[in-house]
Amino acid sequence: MNFFKKLLVSLKRPKTEDVQPTSQPLEVHEPDIYDSMTEAEAANLAAREASAACLDRHWASVGTIERDVLAYMISPSFSGGPYWPSTRQAYRVVRRNDTIIIATEGLSDPFDDAEETGNGFEMELFVETADIPEHARGPVGDVDPFQRSWAFELVEHVAKTVADAGGYTRGLDKYGAMSIEIPGFSLSNHMCDQFPKHFVTEDDSTGVLLGAPEPDFPTRLDDMPLSPVRLVPVVLITASELEYIRAGGRAARDDLLVRLKAAGVGHVSSLQRESVV
Repeated sequence: MNFFKKLLVSLKRPKTEDVQPTSQPLEVHEPDIYDSMTEAEAANLAAREASAACLDRHWASVGTIERDVLAYMISPSFSGGPYWPSTRQAYRVVRRNDTIIIATEGLSDPFDDAEETGNGFEMELFVETADIPEHARGPVGDVDPFQRSWAFELVEHVAKTVADAGGYTRGLDKYGAMSIEIPGFSLSNHMCDQFPKHFVTEDDSTGVLLGAPEPDFPTRLDDMPLSPVRLVPVVLITASELEYIRAGGRAARDDLLVRLKAAGVGHVSSLQRESVV
């Protein structure tokens, strides 16, 4: 049995404390799922299961994770949408004390193509905020209302941009942080109804910082099965801050990060805050 098969079998076995004592020796069988799989398919599935388990462990250390995820009935990649490493495109909800995290789930999946290696784009995105409207904030156990929130729409849009580019890890390694503009703001489904005016530029755009400021929990997962994965914060910025970056480029972006940290804003996206420039 190769490494990936052992990995999948271990994930499927019950924990030792859950097994009832017995006087008969136990015989362990490989999951029947392998009977209809090629070696490459089995290895891919094992790596995907291990990746999901690693993300589960991490987010459980950050807050209370919802077991259900926000997902599509049919993968957008089948209808002209951007390709993720696999057909699984989902979003995880994590509840913290006064904030909600909505995170991508699938950008770091192993590639469906057996010839590819590594954990997908080696990154997942997340937005953290306390400012989700009541009608879009589901009670514990109900994630469906969150799809009507600006936070979900924002991270979904950025995820499409990242997937179209095949990931942004090289840019983040080079610059430390990046900025993204979202044009056509007035055409959005929920952001246009939930954003205050000072987050929208005169040319109908809004902006985010990608990768910084750093959150108050680890963002590098070294125990993913194929390659390390980073968790990348998506931080909403005001129209004035976006214009500041437009005019000043990288130097202005770096200065904006310093100002956000000094103002105590950090990585949490707030609709209530004023601009720091």
